[in-house]
Amino acid sequence: MTTIRRFCCDDLLRFTSVNLDHLTETFNMSFYMTYLARWPDYFHVAEGPGNRVMGYIMGKVEGQGESWHGHVTAVTVAPDYRRQQLAKKLMNMLEDISDKIDKAYFVDLFVRASNAPAIKMYEKLGYVIYRRVLRYYSGEEDGLDMRKALSRDVEKKSIIPLKRPVTPDELEYD
Repeated sequence: MTTIRRFCCDDLLRFTSVNLDHLTETFNMSFYMTYLARWPDYFHVAEGPGNRVMGYIMGKVEGQGESWHGHVTAVTVAPDYRRQQLAKKLMNMLEDISDKIDKAYFVDLFVRASNAPAIKMYEKLGYVIYRRVLRYYSGEEDGLDMRKALSRDVEKKSIIPLKRPVTPDELEYD
């Protein structure tokens, strides 16, 4: 049985095995703690039998005006627990919080352009490629900014793709 609950400080000492995937970004402790303190509603862990960490999602809400959105900073599932729709459940939770509680216009995320399985999964969840970000990952690999419009964006303006790639310094951060 899987339990999804809010991430807590103790989980930082237990989720290393989930982060061993080479496609998962690993951050320093203070980065995780900042998310935990500022956006606790956007940070969840999935646990299996014996309190094993199966995966987690970490995100935030940011922007202004029609750019007010939920952002998926990281979602990952340990290899042993993949193909069980766990990432979908975690993503749906973050989308619901963004939509119903924070009244965001869209949810966005960045994914490596080479990560075809993740891109396919996000597309199945309703995400579209909004733009390509040149050399987003460590100045080497391009990233794709993918978005999903939420109920507040009735005209779906937030997901109209840009016609040209951008560089990381052109991204707007709040």
